[in-house]
Amino acid sequence: MRDRLCSKSTCSREAVATMTYDYRDAMAVVGPLSPSSATGAYDLCAEHADRLSVPDGWRVVKHAAR
Repeated sequence: MRDRLCSKSTCSREAVATMTYDYRDAMAVVGPLSPSSATGAYDLCAEHADRLSVPDGWRVVKHAAR
């Protein structure tokens, strides 16, 4: 099985987190890497997960791995 890579177009680092958007609640949710790729979800490396920024009025919710 090949490791999943960060979804950022110029990044080739291994993904460690998955981000999804909740447009209704103006929120981006970042959590541990999901077991499989999903439509509408973005896999991120540690650097991009930590540096994530969202539009004004949005919030970021981060869930730590257990």
